[in-house]
Amino acid sequence: MPNKRRYAVSHVPTTNSAISPHLPQPPPASYHIPMRTPLLIISVLLTLPLQAQIQSIAGTGQKGFSPDNTPAAQAQLNNPFGLTKGPDQALYFCDTDNHIIRKITPQGLISTIAGTPTKKGYAGDNGQATAALLNEPYELRFDKTGDLYFVERVNHVVRHINMKTGTIDTLAGTGKPGFKGDNGPAKDAQFNQPHSLQFDPAGDLYICDILNHRIRKIDMKTSTITTYAGANAKEKPQGPGTSLPGSSPASQLDNAPIKDTPLQGPRAIDFDPQGNCYLALREGNAIYKVDAKTQTLHHLAGTGKKSNTAPPGNNGPAQSATLSGPKAIALARNGNVYIADTESHTIRMINPTTNIITTVAGTGEKGDGPFTTPLECKLTRPHGLYIDQDGTIYIGDSESHRILMLRQKD
Repeated sequence: MPNKRRYAVSHVPTTNSAISPHLPQPPPASYHIPMRTPLLIISVLLTLPLQAQIQSIAGTGQKGFSPDNTPAAQAQLNNPFGLTKGPDQALYFCDTDNHIIRKITPQGLISTIAGTPTKKGYAGDNGQATAALLNEPYELRFDKTGDLYFVERVNHVVRHINMKTGTIDTLAGTGKPGFKGDNGPAKDAQFNQPHSLQFDPAGDLYICDILNHRIRKIDMKTSTITTYAGANAKEKPQGPGTSLPGSSPASQLDNAPIKDTPLQGPRAIDFDPQGNCYLALREGNAIYKVDAKTQTLHHLAGTGKKSNTAPPGNNGPAQSATLSGPKAIALARNGNVYIADTESHTIRMINPTTNIITTVAGTGEKGDGPFTTPLECKLTRPHGLYIDQDGTIYIGDSESHRILMLRQKD
């Protein structure tokens, strides 16, 4: 009679240098192999891809504030938004409604690097960042030297932290809402609720000036600010073939020049290594690529119409899919484009080779977990998205007050 005993053979992914072994790791997948299974079949089984896993690495699901050096998984957060990895391999994020910038160390501990917890304001320039007052930091990025830059929505500014000295200053903006300053010093310019920022491969900084319907550019060598894309919303064209970006049909704007076309809620940007810009339009409910050479818009995803239900168009053509207020965008090393489709409570991926859109996390319903497989895990209005070098996805699941980590199949 055959021996029916079974053995579990665990396959554990190799630790990447960009992911600390101290951060929480997803549980290994187990393959149960009968004792008499031929070696060739065992070999095949052990090379099967792991199932994608999602887990909470920071936050408890309850909004609040926890002191420095608290284990991140036990720390309370209050609406985490933008997030990124630093040169020290710590994960930095905007703890937006606590009005601070925090980081999770490779050892899994949380600490504050800018702002005074739970106190909002605009103060502290030229002093230590931990003594400054911030007001709703939304997104943050590191430059090539390792210094940190972030936007504050309610203060209408871009601020800078010298990571060697820990001091903070204002790079751009006066602290008052408005629109002015193009072709002059960035510190004298006005923004109206800046939401997102990103460096291009040359090292210049771009800001989504959302209520001015523009993307602004700061030349980091001269500190001069200009408008890179967009125009006054009052100038928006009317009629067939001249819709706003994201208005139905969004594809009519293919090849439109970026400087002559108003943008409907430019919310988030990222760049590929060739300098092409990828843009998410919040009110426009669409994703565009800006060709670096021709400076023209090219429609990638979204019809321009908003969906209030689970995301339609999944596993179909991205241009025919309906988006729901996308508020974050991130490019993977393989060229895939990920978006936080905030109002549908999902993370979605556009494959630019096939032009197919898929959901990689979330069910389309608001919720908090369970933290099993990504497509079974409910999210609540995610605003933050970062793709690590090994493809690991970090999500600021804002109204669940958590940071999630998603490891995809090998």
